[in-house]
Amino acid sequence: MNRLAAITAAISIALPAMAQEVEPLRVKLPSGLEAKLLEVLSGPSSAGLVYRFRFVAEGFVPSEDTVELVQLDLQYLCDAYALDRLPGIGPQPSQIVISLADRPTEFGVADPSARQVFEAFSPEGRACIWEMF
Repeated sequence: MNRLAAITAAISIALPAMAQEVEPLRVKLPSGLEAKLLEVLSGPSSAGLVYRFRFVAEGFVPSEDTVELVQLDLQYLCDAYALDRLPGIGPQPSQIVISLADRPTEFGVADPSARQVFEAFSPEGRACIWEMF
């Protein structure tokens, strides 16, 4: 078997397994909303290495009446989603930032029409510890 045929065979064997590993991009939240992962960003900050998990949930309307429920949703996204997706090797983040918005927005660009909240957490073992900004 020539080299190209061997590579093609290896890819055809690996592709079905890789397709099964694709994780769902939607997460059911305690509030009943369904959050869709928009993107994951990582990079340095004054706090050290930070991973930012950005989510969008159609119908998301944060208000003073829903503060506790929104906090519960953000905690859930960190504990049940983000922690499992941190790298197993290499530098570990000192902070995880979870954001939830009613529509996709460009990171770092102000969009006054978007409803968005975010919170920072410290990963400690199998839990996210909320940090006050």
